[in-house]
Amino acid sequence: MMRRREFITLLGGAAAYSLWPIAAGAQQVARTRFIGVLMNRPADDPPTLGRMAAFLQGLGELGWMVGRNLRIEYRWNASDAARTRTAASELVALAPEVILVNTGVNTGILLEATPTVPVVFVTAIDPVGAGLVESLAHPRGNATGFASFEFGLGVKWLELLKEIAPGLTRVAVLRDPSVPAGSAPFGAVQGAAPSFGVEVIPIDTRNIDELERAITVFAQRPNGGLILVAPAFAIRSRDLIIALAARHRLPAIFPARFFVDAGGLISYGPDISDQYRLAAGYVDRILRGEKPADLPVQASTKYETVVNLKTAKALGLVVPPAMLARADEVIE
Repeated sequence: MMRRREFITLLGGAAAYSLWPIAAGAQQVARTRFIGVLMNRPADDPPTLGRMAAFLQGLGELGWMVGRNLRIEYRWNASDAARTRTAASELVALAPEVILVNTGVNTGILLEATPTVPVVFVTAIDPVGAGLVESLAHPRGNATGFASFEFGLGVKWLELLKEIAPGLTRVAVLRDPSVPAGSAPFGAVQGAAPSFGVEVIPIDTRNIDELERAITVFAQRPNGGLILVAPAFAIRSRDLIIALAARHRLPAIFPARFFVDAGGLISYGPDISDQYRLAAGYVDRILRGEKPADLPVQASTKYETVVNLKTAKALGLVVPPAMLARADEVIE
């Protein structure tokens, strides 16, 4: 895991020349270009550090070096609507040539601030349903990027949860009803549930008290489990959710590996760092003259399964050997 000092070195570009040589044939750019970055996590958040390092590495491989031909202005911890609007307005006022933004919620707010500055988004759930683009193949507006959800994930989450906890008959899906795009993953889980003999109960995650009460009530009946469909509030409250799952002995599956690094049982989802690497390619293409409207929204192509054996043992679960063999990483 990358430490903050290392990441700051990457941001400053001091080590860029030795770490990321310019790719063969990359076009030399005479003037310094300017991009913005809007993130919903703090600058020292470990998963965010790793993802931004992947983005910077991708840029470096394409010939863009901070301090040489590239300048980046960051806005961190845009974790609620008010902060995001302020940060988005500040970035737009600086007139960057393109802005990288994470999550569909932040993208929507950023697009309210500018209908013209090119935007490349990552980890956006259902960008068409959220109104970020007109279609995946033809975005039309000033935004394009990388979606973090496809409907097959709902089936896979239930499949893995039943495999690791065969007695499961009830699943609580943690969602945020205030986020329009959040209905897509919930609907996918709900649609797949009958084939697994599982009852689905939605739990809203608008605030900590509501979340804690709902999980406590849900856990009063046996054979339950949790699925987190990645609303922004739940991501910010990951430590609480993991603690509640442990306290109530609920097997839980998460959409990203950093939940398992923090003590969650199992995760299955897109390799988010890979989205950031790919986003560097779209930023490069926009800096070289292409328009977001002409760049199709892409779905993830790399998915990973991560299992935490220590958490499984604490829950009294035996992870099937076949699951261990398929897992991309097993945390012991």
